[in-house]
Amino acid sequence: MKHDESAVSSWRISGYSPDTGRSCVEVGWVQDAAVRDSTQRDLGYLTFESQAWTSLTSALKL
Repeated sequence: MKHDESAVSSWRISGYSPDTGRSCVEVGWVQDAAVRDSTQRDLGYLTFESQAWTSLTSALKL
């Protein structure tokens, strides 16, 4: 699903991505978390409720 890219504030590339900044995911914020593939930005992004995103990233840190 396409979303309005201008609604997303400052995309951030994962700190685990290579120095080139390619082949990774990017996260931005609307009302919720927005996630997209940095290699296929034109495909749009997925959104996650803030609490769900926090739970996911906390679980991944374990």
